[in-house]
Amino acid sequence: MEFAYYPGCSLENTGKPYDMSIREVFKSLGVGLREIEDWNCCGATMYMSVDKIVGFAVSARNLALAQNMGLDICAPCSSCYTTLRKTNRHMEWNLHSRKLINESLKAANLSYEKMVEVRHPLDILVNDVGIDKILSACPYEFDGLRIAPYYGCMIVRPVFDFDDLDDPMTMNTLFSALGAEVVDYPDKVRCCGGMLMTTFEEVALNLNNHLLQCAEDNGAELIATTCPLCQMNLESYQSQINRKFNLNHHIPIVYFSQIVGLALGISPAKLGMNTLLIQLPNLKLKSKASRVAV
Repeated sequence: MEFAYYPGCSLENTGKPYDMSIREVFKSLGVGLREIEDWNCCGATMYMSVDKIVGFAVSARNLALAQNMGLDICAPCSSCYTTLRKTNRHMEWNLHSRKLINESLKAANLSYEKMVEVRHPLDILVNDVGIDKILSACPYEFDGLRIAPYYGCMIVRPVFDFDDLDDPMTMNTLFSALGAEVVDYPDKVRCCGGMLMTTFEEVALNLNNHLLQCAEDNGAELIATTCPLCQMNLESYQSQINRKFNLNHHIPIVYFSQIVGLALGISPAKLGMNTLLIQLPNLKLKSKASRVAV
């Protein structure tokens, strides 16, 4: 099993621990990742808000490169994942746009005709690798760690794919199988505000406060997310949220892949755990022979 790996801009910078943990987990489970050579920014939402065809063409270049590799794409970043899939759908549905986009790609000696699938690593792990194989590869399991699974507003929307739009359960199933206690988390698909933190900060702070409070009210010891921007907003702004609302939030925000990596016995340093601004509690992992603390 092998995928064309599209890390995207965030995973090369602020989301580097996500990149590290995805690579380590996939390697441990025997899933190949071949990084797309000379990939470019997906354009996120900014390009498309100015000129849709330009935005789609920027995104389609990555799809064309993956097509030439003969592989489907693995895209961990929620924004990249959504943008690449949106480009795919648009080119399938709108033949006129496809023609214009391919005219743009021609300038780089590329064309995009055979649609590649864009997959999220959570989907790949649960539905391709499978829970049973993951468990058989894990020397440890969690001893009741209480996790709030935060999917964010993008990876299961706007259309149904690998999980339910309103009540996704993929992380719930995965974490429960690994021995964790998944707490009730009604806010699991509520938006963190994304880039509003740089434009309408007060709105974004309020949104993130709700997410943090909901997790804490339901007894979570940490929040696990699938998105580098969600992770940054929820972790980096806790002090500011505390000052604004006179609260005392202090909850670790980790990537779902870091949780899987710990159960696989991968060292915390290789998973980027040492970069967390709010360190994890003394996690109890148990094996058949003994209990060890991480």
